[in-house]
Amino acid sequence: MTSTQIAPKDQAAELTISMLGELLNREAMQQVSLRLWDGTRWPDDEPRPTVIVLKHPGALRSMLLPGTEVGLAEAYLYDDFDVEGDFEAVFGLAEGLAKDVNGVLAKLSAGRNLLKLPARARHKPGQRGRAQLKGKSHSIERDRRAVTYHYDVSNSFYGLWLDWRMVYSCAYFQSDNDDLDSAQERKLDYICRKLRLGPGQRLLDIGCGWGGLVIYAAQHYGVEATGITLSQPQADLANARIADAGLSDRCSVKVRDYREMDEPGLYDALVSVGMFEHVGAALLPVYFAQAWRLLKPGGVFLNHGIARVATSKPRRGPTFSNTYVFPDGELVPIHVTLQAAEGSGFEVRDVESLREHYALTLRHWVRRLEASHGQALQYVDEPTYRVWRLFMSGSAYGFNIRRLNVYQALLVRPDDGGQSGLPLTRRAWYSGSEG
Repeated sequence: MTSTQIAPKDQAAELTISMLGELLNREAMQQVSLRLWDGTRWPDDEPRPTVIVLKHPGALRSMLLPGTEVGLAEAYLYDDFDVEGDFEAVFGLAEGLAKDVNGVLAKLSAGRNLLKLPARARHKPGQRGRAQLKGKSHSIERDRRAVTYHYDVSNSFYGLWLDWRMVYSCAYFQSDNDDLDSAQERKLDYICRKLRLGPGQRLLDIGCGWGGLVIYAAQHYGVEATGITLSQPQADLANARIADAGLSDRCSVKVRDYREMDEPGLYDALVSVGMFEHVGAALLPVYFAQAWRLLKPGGVFLNHGIARVATSKPRRGPTFSNTYVFPDGELVPIHVTLQAAEGSGFEVRDVESLREHYALTLRHWVRRLEASHGQALQYVDEPTYRVWRLFMSGSAYGFNIRRLNVYQALLVRPDDGGQSGLPLTRRAWYSGSEG
């Protein structure tokens, strides 16, 4: 068989196993095994928590020949392979594989062997397809399309695996055994206490999602709360929930970009939870300047967002996340965020990492999504379901190994005398006391 001949199906299994032996270190296979389309298992028949299932004789070719993160992801999205069990365990194995084939000679050798495996017909794009954004990066209109691509999938789909309030950001756990509803409620209350909310205050939630925080703050802290989102379906459901709670006189959600808000000095407190990743590094000064403008002197701003670790360089070229999950999303190190905030006049009063909390949250979401697989297919197609399973499992892995972090930064616009109005200690935040 020459380097250009295609192996017959009965030889494809032998070639696949041979390549697996060359590419994967058996010591790395403590948690993961593979099962071929014909039932063959590798590296042995011992049960493991995670099984990668190669669905056809050309599966390995579809996975590895493109040589890109997006190509490997698409092989999963369109069922060249599947993952049974703990998806998170696959990412460590994939990173080891990438290192093993990083050399030029190793890539050439692997490529020749992959070409001997049968090719599969091109994938159909499915309902979702790759994000196709046009126009100036982070313009209001392009940001609107980017947010719509991610969030306007189906309210019912998100409702299957989020908590009952549909809070789409990291929860706050007291222990690993906390249920998701309790941990999300604890997070909402913690934010309200950090902001020191009280009756009669005005709160603006930038990127409010389905309105969970504005409703909670109005119910439990007596504020007048406004939320903004770029997703019409989110706003519709949020306002319906506000009406059901009898809060329409003190709560509302609008479809509006943060740059379109023209209410200088109106708000006592601002909060942004899980929206910051959409802003873009170049627009951080605009973002924080607008927040400063909207706040009263003495007002507080809690900015909650995911950060890239400073020692982790951003990846070049298309990534799975930018192609299928968060187009135009950008993660910056925390020092970049704080520098931009200070440059706009804010005083940085507190910074707290919730990294472990996000890993726990994502694992809850993945388990709930997997348990609702059949129901999810009533609202989305299989590739779309797999986008979220892959994205959330990979994110949990990223937080677990400290490649990603998430921070709550409490910022203050000091009053004219330079006073923050905040307590001397954190006790008020953690215990809810006034001291």
